[in-house]
Amino acid sequence: MKLKETSSNAQPKKVNGIHNHDKQDSQNFTTSTNKKKQVKKTKEKLLTHKQEDLEIIGENHIATSIETPLRKDAFELDDDTKIEKIAVHFKEIMDILGLDLTDDSLQGTPKRVAKMYVQEIFKGLNPENKPATKMFENKFGYNQLLVEKNISFHSHCEHHFVPIHGKAHIAYISNEGVIGLSKLHRIVDYFARRPQVQERLTNQIGEELKKMLGTEDIAVVLDAAHMCVSMRGIKDQTSTTITSFYSGKFNEEATRTEFLKYIQ
Repeated sequence: MKLKETSSNAQPKKVNGIHNHDKQDSQNFTTSTNKKKQVKKTKEKLLTHKQEDLEIIGENHIATSIETPLRKDAFELDDDTKIEKIAVHFKEIMDILGLDLTDDSLQGTPKRVAKMYVQEIFKGLNPENKPATKMFENKFGYNQLLVEKNISFHSHCEHHFVPIHGKAHIAYISNEGVIGLSKLHRIVDYFARRPQVQERLTNQIGEELKKMLGTEDIAVVLDAAHMCVSMRGIKDQTSTTITSFYSGKFNEEATRTEFLKYIQ
């Protein structure tokens, strides 16, 4: 008697000359490849959107936080090491731009730029450079507005690393204590000497003055020109940007109006 061939011994059926298991393997491979392509395309799309979002933030000068974005290890390197490392990288930038670094005028530029970054225009990043302040008793019993206007400041746009320059106007109403007028200038200078967004700079000055003076009655107005607007992009030479910070009694119309009248 002839035994029937079991399914385990049976040969797979052919369709158009292709075994079923070969066809299934081919379909699985195609599906897997398509999924990988789809995942890759999705990642590329998300990356493109992210880059577009970053461009929008930069071109519209948007701040993401009142705090300056700093890493936790921002001050592990000492200033001399930072200067040395920045000089190396800036020299590479100049070289990529095609500048002749053997020229007498350019040889010292990387080191000069590095020192300027760390010791001058971005020194406000380091809390050790924060100006010390001393409060004095308000022996005169002065309880009206104290206004310091036209405080010059220079900063740098954190989106393009080009200058911002303008005037700061500050007012406060004493709560038993006063500080020297020069300290108002130094606080503006400290927060300006870092990569900045004007809105953040305005708020940082206002919040710091509230803590220093022990009063809620603070007003800050900044009026500044942005080189990232005047020397690139739209290339507008005449516009300025005005930002303000008001707290305490300066949220009252009469007090705010008096302050604004003084700084016109």
